[in-house]
Amino acid sequence: MKRLLYSLILIAVSALSTQAQTTVKGILQDSLTHEGEPYATIRIYKGKEVKAQSTPTTMALTDLDGNFAATLKEQGTFTMLCSSTGKNTVARTFTANGEKEIDLGTLLTSDMESVMKAMDVVAQKPIVKMEADKVSYSVQDDVDSKSMSILDMLRKVPMVTVDGQDNITVNGQSSFKIYVDGKPNMMLSSNPSMILKAMPASMVSSIEVVTNPGAKYDAEGAGGILNINTAMAAGGGSNAAQSMNGYNGSISAEGGNRGGGAGATVAGQQGKFSYNANVHYSYNNNGTVTADMLRKQDNGVTTEYKMNTSNVVPFVMGNIGLGYEIDSLSQINASFGITRYNFKTNGDPTTRMFGGALGTGFGYSNHTLNKQGSTGFEGSLDYQRFFDAAHNGSISFVYQANITPATKESETTGFRMEGMGDSSMMPADRMSDGKENTQEHVFQSDVVNRLAPHSKLNYGVKYAFRRSTSDMDYFDVQSGNKTYNALLSTDYEQRSHIGAVYAESENTWEKLTAKAGLRYEHTWLEMMDNANNDKNFKKDYGNLVPSATLSYTVGMAQNLGLTYNMRISRPGISYLNPYVDRSEPTSLTYGNSDLDVEKTHNIGLTYSIYTPKVIISSSLRETLANGGIEQYSFMDNENRLNTTFGNIVDRRLTSLNIFAQWSMTKTTRIILNGAVNYNYLTSNELDATNKGWSGNAMLNVQQTLPKNWTVSVYAITRSKEHTLQGHRGGMNIGALTVSKSLLQDRLNLSLTAATGLSKGGKLHIDQYAEGKDFTSTTKISVPITRANLSVRWSFGNSKKKFATHESKVQNDYIEHKSSSESISNASNM
Repeated sequence: MKRLLYSLILIAVSALSTQAQTTVKGILQDSLTHEGEPYATIRIYKGKEVKAQSTPTTMALTDLDGNFAATLKEQGTFTMLCSSTGKNTVARTFTANGEKEIDLGTLLTSDMESVMKAMDVVAQKPIVKMEADKVSYSVQDDVDSKSMSILDMLRKVPMVTVDGQDNITVNGQSSFKIYVDGKPNMMLSSNPSMILKAMPASMVSSIEVVTNPGAKYDAEGAGGILNINTAMAAGGGSNAAQSMNGYNGSISAEGGNRGGGAGATVAGQQGKFSYNANVHYSYNNNGTVTADMLRKQDNGVTTEYKMNTSNVVPFVMGNIGLGYEIDSLSQINASFGITRYNFKTNGDPTTRMFGGALGTGFGYSNHTLNKQGSTGFEGSLDYQRFFDAAHNGSISFVYQANITPATKESETTGFRMEGMGDSSMMPADRMSDGKENTQEHVFQSDVVNRLAPHSKLNYGVKYAFRRSTSDMDYFDVQSGNKTYNALLSTDYEQRSHIGAVYAESENTWEKLTAKAGLRYEHTWLEMMDNANNDKNFKKDYGNLVPSATLSYTVGMAQNLGLTYNMRISRPGISYLNPYVDRSEPTSLTYGNSDLDVEKTHNIGLTYSIYTPKVIISSSLRETLANGGIEQYSFMDNENRLNTTFGNIVDRRLTSLNIFAQWSMTKTTRIILNGAVNYNYLTSNELDATNKGWSGNAMLNVQQTLPKNWTVSVYAITRSKEHTLQGHRGGMNIGALTVSKSLLQDRLNLSLTAATGLSKGGKLHIDQYAEGKDFTSTTKISVPITRANLSVRWSFGNSKKKFATHESKVQNDYIEHKSSSESISNASNM
C-alpha cells in the first residue's frame, strides 16, 4: 500500500512538473543590419542578479536566423544572457508563472567596440543553410565573392554544378528556373551562363536553391529554382521602422586578362519611402576554344571536323526599385530593369569526309561570324495588404512584364573545297539577318491566411501570356550578289496562355512541421509558321502538380526533412518547330511537334547539424522521369547527321550531396562541398541503355590574417557524366584569392587567379557519343587561366540592407530549351 501511495505521489509531482514547463522564445538580431545572429549562446539564470559563479538553469543556441527556444521547468524571476562572438552581451529579466510560452520578441545586439578596433576576434558566419525544401549559400560571407563572377560562385553552391563549358545543372537537371530577388528574369533564364559570367558576385548577397518548390511556385523546372538575391534586396521590406532612415551603396571596378568592368549600387530609406538602384558594365573576352571531332559510320565513312572559335561579350544592366508604405497594413512597390548584351563569335571550321562509298573523299573549310544582340526590359508593380496589425495574413496583387527584343546576324564565307572536281557543287557564301522578340505579361493574386498560431492556408491564382516571334532571312552570296534562300529562311510566331490555381496548407506541432499543396496548370499553345501554313499546330494540356514537405527538429541544432514534388518541363519552340535547319552541309537539325510535357518526380531526405564549429548538411535525392525529352542523333542514307528530339528516355538519378564547414580556429575555415550520383538512362526507341557513377567535389580553405588580410584557396574536380548515347568529360580547376580591407572596411582590394589543373592551364574535355550506326569522339580545349584585380568602395550612413520588397509573383514560364535557344558559351559546341 505504501509503495502504491508513493508511486501515485511521484506521478502527481511529475505531472505538475510537466504542466509547469514554460518555453521561452525570441529572436536575436544585429542592431544595425537586423540580420539574425546565428549560434549565439542563450543562458537563463534564476533570480535578478547573475554572479560569476552562477550556474544557468537552462541553455540554448540560436539557429541560423537568430531564433531561440529554451525550456524552463520552474517558476519565478529569471535573467537571460545572450552572448555571441564579437558582440555585446544582451540581458533581459522576466517572470515565469507557469505559462506555456513566453515570447521575448526581438532582442538587438551590437558589435563590441574593442573588437571592432583591434579586430582580434573574427566571427565565422555559416556559409550554407540547408532546410528541408531549399539550400541558401551566403555569397557575401565568402571572401571569393570580392573578385569573382556569379558563375564562378555557382561552382561552390551545393546541388549546383557548372561544367567546363559553363553549362549549369541544378539537382542534376538542365531544366530549372532562375529568379532574381524573388522575381523571374526571362533574359537570364534564356542565357544563364553567359550573363552570370558577366555579373560580379559582389552584387549578390545569397543564392538559394529551392529544391522542393511548393504549390505557390510554377510547376516548370525539373531541377527546381535558382533564386539570386542581390546585395540591395536582402533583408526587410518597406515596413521597416522609420527610425532606420539612411542610405548606403558601393562603387566597384575590376580588370584582368579576360576583360573588366565597373558598377555602382545605392539603397536607402526616408520615412515611408524606400529605394534602391544599381548599374553594371562588363566586357569579357573568353579566348579561343578548339574542338576536334571524329565520327565513324558502320558503312565505312569517316568525318573529321575541326573548329576554332573566339568570342567577346559586352554586357550592361541596370535596375531601380521603389517602395512606399501606405499605412501600417498596406504597401506598394514597383521595379524596373534593363539588361543588354552583344555576343560576337568568330570561327574557322574545317570538315573532311572519306572512306566507304566516298573513297578518298573530299573536304571543305570556311570562316564564320555570328553576332547577336539582345535587350531585356523588366517591370513589376505589386500591392500587398495585411489583414491585421500582427500581419497574420495578407492579400497581394501583382503585375509583371518582360520584353526581350533581339537581333541575329551570321556570315559563312570563304568556302574552299578539296577533292571535288565539279566546282559547281561548292557551297555559296551565306549570310543571315534576323529579328526575334519575346513578350510576357503575368497577373497574379495570392492570399495568406493564418488559421491558428501554428497553422496557415495559402491559395492563389495566376495568368500568364507569352508571345514569341522570329523572322530569320538567309541569303546566298556569289560575286557580291545576294539571293534570298527560302529553304533556310524562317518566319514564325508562338503564343502561349497559362492559367493556374493553387492551395497549400502548413501546420506545426512542436518539433514537427508539415506542408502539403496542390497546383493545377493549364496550357494553351499555338505555333504559326508564316512561310508555310501546313506546319502550323496547336497544343492544349493540363497538369496537376502535388508537393509535400515534412521537417522535424531532432535536437537543439539538428534537423531532418522529407520532401516530395512533381515538376514539369515544357518543350521549347526549337524543340517543337518542325523546320529543318540545313545551314551545315553535313548535318540536319529539326524539332518534333508531337513532343509531350516531361514529368519528373523528386523524393528527398535531408539532414543538417549545426554547431559553433562544425556544420554538416546532407541531402539524399531520387529523381524519376519516364518519357523524358532527349536530343538524339542518327545517320541518314546521304551520310548526314540528323539531330532531333523525342519523349524517348526513362531516367533515374540517385544523388547524395554533402556540405561541411569546419571553423578550425577563429580565423580559419575549411569548406567541403561534394556530390556522388548514379545515373540510369534507357530508351526503347533507340534500343540504348547507359548507366554509371559520377561525382564532383570542392575543397576551400579560407584564412583571416592580421591587418584585415584574407586568403582563400580552393580546388574543384568533376568526373565524367553519362548521357543516353555516351558521356561528357570532367574537369579540374584551382583558384587563389587575396583580399585586403582598408579604412574601416569601406575600401576592399581583391586579387584572384584561376587556372585549369591540366596541361597548359586549360580545361580538356572529352566527349563520346554512340548511335546504332556511328560512333563519335570530340576533344574540346577551353582556356580558363585568368587573373583579376577588383576595387570596391562602400559609402553611406547606415549598415542596414534596405529593400523595397520581395516580389510576390512566383512566375517563370521557362520552357525546356535546346542549345540553339540558350547560348551558354562559344565553347558549347
